[in-house]
Amino acid sequence: MRRSQGPVRAPGARVIAATEAITPCDHARMAKELPFTAALRARLGPARHAVRLGSSPRSRVWRVELNGVPAVVKQAVESADADQRYTREVAALRLASRVTPPVVPRLLGTDPDERVLVLERVEHRRPSPDWVVGYAAALARLHAATVSEPADQDQMALPAWPGPVRADIDSFLALADRLAVPVPDGADAELKALLGRLRTAPGGALLHGDPCPGNDLHTPDGIRFIDFEQSSLGNGLTELAYLRMGFPTCWCVTDTPGPLLREAEAAYGAAWEAAAGGAPPGDLVDACAGWLIRGDALVQRAHRGTADHLARLPEEDWEWGTVTARQRLAYRLGVVARLTADRDDLHGLGRLAGALRERMLGRWPALTAPPRKRPEDD
Repeated sequence: MRRSQGPVRAPGARVIAATEAITPCDHARMAKELPFTAALRARLGPARHAVRLGSSPRSRVWRVELNGVPAVVKQAVESADADQRYTREVAALRLASRVTPPVVPRLLGTDPDERVLVLERVEHRRPSPDWVVGYAAALARLHAATVSEPADQDQMALPAWPGPVRADIDSFLALADRLAVPVPDGADAELKALLGRLRTAPGGALLHGDPCPGNDLHTPDGIRFIDFEQSSLGNGLTELAYLRMGFPTCWCVTDTPGPLLREAEAAYGAAWEAAAGGAPPGDLVDACAGWLIRGDALVQRAHRGTADHLARLPEEDWEWGTVTARQRLAYRLGVVARLTADRDDLHGLGRLAGALRERMLGRWPALTAPPRKRPEDD
């Protein structure tokens, strides 16, 4: 199991990377810190050769060997939401384990008291140039894991997907006012109706919550997803929209070329139909528009819910991963303007998105498009 790290980490985070020199004392300390409890040892045997891996500030991760077989130990770090994150991840992994061929590493053991889970270690290889096609198909199969099964305890442990709210509309329209871009008549009503459609879109799909490059492991046998701390139940097109919207919750924004995008979306549809029957429910354009108005999709997870980030943009720009916040928004505005050009129910939003993008590019002409290629894995 391996996870690529973005170039931006939370302040003060201690991450041990593969390139960092580790002394014998470090190895001894890390092995001593390994939260491999008596309950886990009784079930899985002793964990040997523990090596601390890079991870987000929200978790600690080790590579170990169990009876000579590589495995991964992950512990949710103490915080106000640590128990919730752990519960969601374990529930999602159990639900996803129904899928064959697998789309997640096998869950070997858990210790809820210490918020520890043990997974098989999956070896990752560099993704192919057309990686989005296999990614989309695997994502559809993951989403479909829960749609034809009766609700059980694991499904009930997952919350409903939290979509955009009225405050997101207000912030988006206020940004247009700050940039002196007139709001077309009816755009506010269109956005209100959009929220209603997103709230009532057919749900029940197992959503990853953060399906970013780096949370997908590319193996000779297919793609496995990891890090389900933000998993929920909702409409699968919410996450298929990541490909069009440049991975909105991720550090590595990319602009997927049109031919690959169409092939990937077709692969998603085919995989969903094979797993669940029929076409994927919902509206992909609505899903993209929903991501556009969310200011929290301009910042890392630790900063979400802390400020009106759209309100910050006229006065400041900030880097996160492969692009800046203004680049992220300008890119998304262009996507939604194109997608809504022929939509009567989102025509005003499309005009507003196009005008906002033009104003941003005129005011900040140095803004460039996101990269087209996925950043190289570590």
